Amino acid sequence: MQNLVQYLPFLLMFVVIYFFMIVPQQKRIKKEKAFESSLKVGEKIITKSGLHGKIAEMGETTIVVETMSGKLKMEKSAISMEMSAALNKKA
Repeated sequence: MQNLVQYLPFLLMFVVIYFFMIVPQQKRIKKEKAFESSLKVGEKIITKSGLHGKIAEMGETTIVVETMSGKLKMEKSAISMEMSAALNKKA
C-alpha cells in the first residue's frame, strides 16, 4: 500500500496531462480531417502560410489552388481550418 501512495503523484500527473493535453489534441486532429474531407471545388481558402485562393481541382491528398498570379498545387493539410472558416463566414 505504501508503494502505491509513493507513486500516486506521478499517476495523477499522467492523468492530468492526458486529459488536458492529449485528448484536446486528438479532437483537433479529428476536426481538421473532417474539414479537409468537406472541402469542395470553388471554395475560397487561406493556407497556413497566408496564401488566399479558390480551389480549382482536387485530388486524394492534394489540391490545386487558383490565385491571382496563377495556379498552385499543394497538400490539403496546408489549408488553415480556422482562417478559411472565418473567410467563408464573411462572404
